[in-house]
Amino acid sequence: MTLDADHLNRLRRAAASLDGLSTGDAFGERFFGHPDVVGPQIGQRALPPPPWRYTDDTVMAISILDVLTEKRGIDQDLLAELFAARFKYDTRRGYGSTARTILTAIGEGKPWYEVSQAAFGGGGSMGNGAAMRAAPLGAYFADDYEAVVENARLSAEITHAHPDGKAGAIAVAVAAACVAHGPVEPRQLFDTVLRLTPESETRAGIRRASTLRRDIDAGTAAFALGSGSRVLAQDTVPFCLWCAAGRLGDFEAAMWHTVSGFGDRDTTCAIVGGILAGNTATQIPSSWLEAREPLENMARDKIASIGRKPA
Repeated sequence: MTLDADHLNRLRRAAASLDGLSTGDAFGERFFGHPDVVGPQIGQRALPPPPWRYTDDTVMAISILDVLTEKRGIDQDLLAELFAARFKYDTRRGYGSTARTILTAIGEGKPWYEVSQAAFGGGGSMGNGAAMRAAPLGAYFADDYEAVVENARLSAEITHAHPDGKAGAIAVAVAAACVAHGPVEPRQLFDTVLRLTPESETRAGIRRASTLRRDIDAGTAAFALGSGSRVLAQDTVPFCLWCAAGRLGDFEAAMWHTVSGFGDRDTTCAIVGGILAGNTATQIPSSWLEAREPLENMARDKIASIGRKPA
């Protein structure tokens, strides 16, 4: 496979976004627990000891980068195969019950579009799982918003057929694309996301997030918007965009700010980290990258005997 300069530049942005996503995921996962216990640690910015093990948020995003590398866009059949193969390779990554059902069925050979649509009585999932893995797509297609929206939708449909599940992925990918372009103002970020995100409860939440003051504490914002406690796109993505917009360019501050909203903290930190890191000028602390479990632990050659062999 020949990699031209444009494709390589796109992959560099996507890989940087994946670093931010996976580091945020692994960081946030360390702070699950009762707020009375982890709250003081967060307040003191006390880093947990390594290693930081990442979750299904990162595992699924790795598959997205694999598909972008090989296909330069989302091939839904290949992405479904990789999702299912990595799930089978290690099922203990925090997959939700709906994801486990869908990925098990895909691994058994059932068409992904049938099992995805069948979730929740035929309505499809509106969970935050499609949004949590979408930022590298936005970084890859940063100069083409039409491609961002289309490929985010394609990536979401494999597991999230509900309009809100897809809207969450589109909103996160668009935000990542906007940030990857270079310096951006919060108002510009929200305006771009709102312009391109389909009408949905998730979009309505993003509009509310755009009106919140950015100097309030994350707990107040989480009370107003949700921070993933229901594990839905509409109670996760608005909070994440508010956190990202308030700490543009400062990865470390954004992570502490996001995790202090509690909720689904591995996913909220993964989304915010992926959005911010797609701009390669954003620095992830080297000690954090070293603490994060190596991405090679989910490398494609490890799953080749389970799923489709690499081309």
